[in-house]
Amino acid sequence: MATSRVVGSLKEIPAAHWDALHDGTNPFIAHAFLAGLEEHGCVREEWGWSPRHLTLWEGDQLVAAAPGYSKNNSHGEFVFDHAWAHAYARAGLDYYPKWLFAVPYSPVTGPRLLSMSDAHRQALARAMTGLAEREGASSVHVNFHAEREAMTFDAQWLERMDVQYHWCNEAGWTSFDGFLAALDHKHRKNIRQERAKVAREGIRFRIVHGDEASESDLATMHGLYLQTFAEYGNHPALTLPFFQHLATAIPRSLVLMLALRGDEAVAGALCLRGGSTLYGRYWGAYEQVPGLHFETCYYQGIDYCLREGLTRFEPGAQGEHKLARGFLPAFVRSRHWVAHEGFREALREWCAQEADSVRRYAATLTSHSPFKAT
Repeated sequence: MATSRVVGSLKEIPAAHWDALHDGTNPFIAHAFLAGLEEHGCVREEWGWSPRHLTLWEGDQLVAAAPGYSKNNSHGEFVFDHAWAHAYARAGLDYYPKWLFAVPYSPVTGPRLLSMSDAHRQALARAMTGLAEREGASSVHVNFHAEREAMTFDAQWLERMDVQYHWCNEAGWTSFDGFLAALDHKHRKNIRQERAKVAREGIRFRIVHGDEASESDLATMHGLYLQTFAEYGNHPALTLPFFQHLATAIPRSLVLMLALRGDEAVAGALCLRGGSTLYGRYWGAYEQVPGLHFETCYYQGIDYCLREGLTRFEPGAQGEHKLARGFLPAFVRSRHWVAHEGFREALREWCAQEADSVRRYAATLTSHSPFKAT
C-alpha cells in the first residue's frame, strides 16, 4: 500500500525518480524546471510560495507525485479566486494558506498528478484532500491539469473552465504561406501587412536554443523580461540564474526569439519546447515598432513550429487579438476542493454558471474564426 509524504524541496528527490513519473513531453513538470525555480530564487515564502510537494511511496520507490505549494496569496496562478478569498474573509474565515498544485507563474496545461498508474493518481488526489482536511486547510487547487486527469477527481472537486488561444496545425501546413492560404482574405492581408512593417524597419531575427545561447543572449532576454514587468508595474519573479539554468539543464527545450536591429536586440520572446508543442512564455521590447509584438510572439513561433514539425503553439493566457492571427479558442481546466461544505455547495453553482458563460464566449469566438469556411 502506498504511503504519502510531503516534501519541502525537490532537492530531496533525485531527478531521475521524479522524471520517471511522466513521459517527458511537457518541460514545465520536469525536475530541472521545478527545482530550478526553487534553487534560483523564483519561488519564495515571502512572495507567497512555499514548496509543499506531495509524493506517494511504495517502500523506497516513488510511485506518484504532484508539484505543490502552500500559498498565502493568489498571485502568479492565472486561475483567479480572489472573490472566493474575499467571501471567506467576510464570513470571518481564513482562506489562506491554501494548497496549490500547479507550475508557478505558468498558465500551461499539463500533467499535475504524476504517475504511470491510474490507481496511484487517484490515491494522490485522495491524499491531497485527506491531508488538507487533517491540517485544517481551507482548500486544495489543481490548476491547468491535463484533460486525461479529469477522471481522477471525484464529485467533491469543483471544476472551473477558461479559454486560451492556441495555434494547431491539423491541416499539415509545411510553410507560413501554406498557413496563410487557409485564412480568409482580410486576415491574410492583415498578417502580411504586419510582417511587412517589421521588415521595413530592418529588423531581423535570431532563433537560438539554450545550448546555442551565449551569456549575452541570456542576459539580453532577461533584461527584456524585466522591461515588460517594469512597464506594467509588476514584480518579476524569474532570475537571470534561472534562465542560465534552463539553458544548461534543458538546453533544447529553451528557445529564444531575438529581434535585432543591426547587432543590437530590440525585442525578444522566451519560449519552451515540448514534445510536439511550443509554449510562448515571456516577451519584452526596448522599441515600440508597429507589428513587432505580433511578429516576435506569434509569427516567429508559427514559423518555428512549421520548420521543426511541431503541431501546436500555445502563446500564453488571454488576448482576444490572437484570434485574428490564427489562434483558436481552447478550453483549459482546473479542479478545486473546498473544505467548508456550505461554501463548497455555493461555489458549485457559481462554477456551473461560470462554465456556461465560458462556453458561450468560446462559441462566439469560434464564429469569428479567421479561417476560410469549409
